[in-house]
Amino acid sequence: MDKIFALEGKKALVTGASSGLGAHFAKVLAQAGAEVVIAARRTEALDRLADEIRASGGKVATQALDVTDTASRDAAFAACGRLDVLINNAGIVRENAALKQSEADWDAVLDTNLRGCFFMAQGAARLMREGGGGSIVNIASILGLRQAGGVLPYAVSKAGVIQMTATLALELARYGVRVNAIAPGYFNTEINADFWDSSAGQALIQRIPQRRLGELPDLNGPLLLLASDASRYMSGVTLAVDGGHLVASL
Repeated sequence: MDKIFALEGKKALVTGASSGLGAHFAKVLAQAGAEVVIAARRTEALDRLADEIRASGGKVATQALDVTDTASRDAAFAACGRLDVLINNAGIVRENAALKQSEADWDAVLDTNLRGCFFMAQGAARLMREGGGGSIVNIASILGLRQAGGVLPYAVSKAGVIQMTATLALELARYGVRVNAIAPGYFNTEINADFWDSSAGQALIQRIPQRRLGELPDLNGPLLLLASDASRYMSGVTLAVDGGHLVASL
């Protein structure tokens, strides 16, 4: 691992770490030398991931966490004790047409993706202020910057995360806390693999300038850049990792 991205001696908390991007982020941070706390609601999946990280020589602890619950968040921060890096990744999506959108689904998505994200960032920032600084990396989406049908609450929540990132960066800079975001484009994960095999999925891939889906290692560089001291003069930035999707012609 390039020393510029080294995380030895750092403690990192990854939310939504039981699968997908969160699980990948945890493995990458551990490989870079961080002591990683992996947190999610599905504790059995966390235990399996922890075994995998330890087998590769990484340092890891597990923590049950529901980002929508105050007591659960407080317990997670108490368990961490100190914190250098937060990967604010927990999120959900509910798909439906705008005219059929239910209040329950709207509330669930916004509560997890935006409200939960903010209060995780707030709690992390308090620990980082006490420790002399740190890095918060919020996981947004290109859907917070562009539009797509059927995912209105998700898109609104991720647009909120991007604005929250910039505003928190402004307020927290005085404490040595940097706040940035990664906005992934379309990636092939276990929860959407069937869609990408469909005709609609294949058509969408052809609209990406690179004509391919993102692969998890494509996120490694942006993640390590923002988590490490390599980005010590960056704050309030949202990095799109999308194969050029945001600059595609209309």
